[in-house]
This record gives sequence, structure tokens and C-alpha cells, in this order.
Amino acid sequence: MASDFFESVYQVVRLIPKGKVSTYGAIAACLGSKSSSRVVGYAMNGAHRVNPKVPAHRVVNRNGLLSGKMHFETPYQMEELLKKEGIVVKNDQIQNFDQHFWDPGKELKLD
Repeated sequence: MASDFFESVYQVVRLIPKGKVSTYGAIAACLGSKSSSRVVGYAMNGAHRVNPKVPAHRVVNRNGLLSGKMHFETPYQMEELLKKEGIVVKNDQIQNFDQHFWDPGKELKLD
């Protein structure tokens, strides 16, 4: 069973629109725990066991790197899912990252 923090992470990640990505740090900051980006990563590592589904492929590191790709069924699945949404990935890094970045703190207006 996921912790309350994990469940909050999953709720935010489910709101990331198709064709957009967010970061571990942005999600942590949105949830009022700016220093918990690593815990957001732990939540994403187990997201494949959660229902309703969590689009974990839309969460990357602060540089747009697919740092969580090894936690998918194959090491290429994360990139494939992003490409289906129109995001260009090269050498495990999202191209034009700033155009695809979705900041939940701003988008959800959680001040």
C-alpha cells in the first residue's frame, strides 16, 4: 500500500497532460516538500503497481533525462511512450525540454 505522500504524488502525475512532462523536484515542491524529489522517484519506481494507472513516463529529472527508464518493462518503454505523445527524445534526453515542461505548482495554482 502506498503512503499518503506516494498517493499525492500519483494524483499530481495523473494530471500531467499528454505531450508534457514534469520533474521529480517540481512535483515535490508542488506537494510542499521541496527536498523530497528522491521520494517522488521512489513513488514512480512503484507506480506500475498502482490503480488507476499512473503515467510515470511523464516524470523525468530536472535536466529532462529519462532517469527512471530502468523501472519500466523494457529500458526503451519510457522513450516509446513519450514519442507516442509527440515528445522527441535523443540519447535519453527530452529535446526542447522547456516546451514540454509542465510545472504543477504553476498549472495547478497551488500557492
